[in-house]
Amino acid sequence: MMMFRSLLVGLALVLPIAAQQIQDVWTTTSDKQSLFNYTDLSDNPINFTSDASASANIQVNANKTYQEMIGFGAALTDSSAQLLSKLKSSDSDKYWDLLNYMFNSSDGAKSAGMTFLRIPIGSSDFSDKSYTYDDTKNDTSFEHFDIDNAPAYLFDTLKDIQSINSVLKVHLCPWSPPGWMKESGTILGGKFASAYTGYYAQYLLKALQAFQTKGIVAHAISLQNEPQNSNPTYATAQIDASMEAKIGSELRTKMDSNGFKDTIIVAYEHNWDNAGSYPVEVMKDAGDSFAGAAFHCYAGSVSDQDKFHDAYPDKDIYFTECTGSFNGDFWSDLQWYLNNIFIGAVNHNSKNGAMWNLVLDGSGQPLLPGTDSCGGKNPCRGVVTLNSDGSYEPNQEFYAIAHASKAVIPKDKNGPFGQRIDSTVSGSNDLVVTAYVTKRSASNDWPRYSLVVLNQGDSDTSATIEFGGKKAVYKFPKGVTTLWWYAASD
Repeated sequence: MMMFRSLLVGLALVLPIAAQQIQDVWTTTSDKQSLFNYTDLSDNPINFTSDASASANIQVNANKTYQEMIGFGAALTDSSAQLLSKLKSSDSDKYWDLLNYMFNSSDGAKSAGMTFLRIPIGSSDFSDKSYTYDDTKNDTSFEHFDIDNAPAYLFDTLKDIQSINSVLKVHLCPWSPPGWMKESGTILGGKFASAYTGYYAQYLLKALQAFQTKGIVAHAISLQNEPQNSNPTYATAQIDASMEAKIGSELRTKMDSNGFKDTIIVAYEHNWDNAGSYPVEVMKDAGDSFAGAAFHCYAGSVSDQDKFHDAYPDKDIYFTECTGSFNGDFWSDLQWYLNNIFIGAVNHNSKNGAMWNLVLDGSGQPLLPGTDSCGGKNPCRGVVTLNSDGSYEPNQEFYAIAHASKAVIPKDKNGPFGQRIDSTVSGSNDLVVTAYVTKRSASNDWPRYSLVVLNQGDSDTSATIEFGGKKAVYKFPKGVTTLWWYAASD
């Protein structure tokens, strides 16, 4: 069980920067001997020089920029919030230690600094019952709309997380419209009924307003989780692309008229394999209403994101769901997450990366009674496993998120997030890399540059990091490394 450590992890993180040198490094090794361990090199920094050399080279070009990031994280499901709430009741200190370890994004914090949370609107397959915010049949006036159909511990936990992290981005997403808006008459599977387009847009607006009354202003809202999935054992719904476009158009108008101009609408929320069809059709029909599209990992490949990007290069890409499962191999899983999400999805233009449940217990519970989701011999695993005795274990999902997040969180309080910049690797097939620049609130402060490097070779690999006409040599262990340096703006 890993407890939250000291908030201040080294003078290198807080002292003024005087030279272009690597001072801050985080490492997770394939053999788990190092798990998101911080190394302060301020007493013996790695300098960028004109004569450094190694067999491999990572070239970083700050003049070629890509998407601005919003960070990395997971989903706060009802089940995750329930487990965290129980921990708060039984051991408040441990609860706050865990929340800080996951969400404290302050400069110098020994934590992952997650800044993205996806929240279901209504129930999912990780709730104790199936519900929406208005399950009264034909309640087109929404007299019975009630966000408190959701458990109080969901909002209490979210508020506690917000108290730690002032730059948290909340992304809302329903698993189903109310059953009376569907041809099936139930939230458990079935297709959305087109006659309720305006009513569903109003329902989603009311959800945004209800979250706002609880002090939660959404960064983004999606219209339907996995709109091509109809599973009768938990809240799901089929919504065609043309219908999603119509709902989004109506919702955008309502949001703009009701104080939510800064909240974006995100399309699709489904697998990579249809990246070139469903979300492209939505953009053709109602592109002005949508900021972009979100993808999941359960079919297709991460390169499929390019099909959407090539069709609509000015639209944003988000990666919002993939689940771990028990009985996997730590190193194999970690490599997959970096290759496909926390480096891979980013290098294919995603502004974020997120796993499914933030917290589950050691059996992948609590799961909705009767659902066939996440069942079998390898149940879904949370980013952190939280046991009934209050012990917890960060899983490989946590370390993947932590390494990515540490590279993009704001250097300055409420300052800008990292922006992806160009990076290329030569001389090695083992290194997989993404690079960022994080600009500063004050124009005279040096930007922070960061690398996330996956070394999936059989041994350590020495490489030069080439930047601004100079090079620094670093030996990357078999595993994942995140490192920082500062340099004057061009």
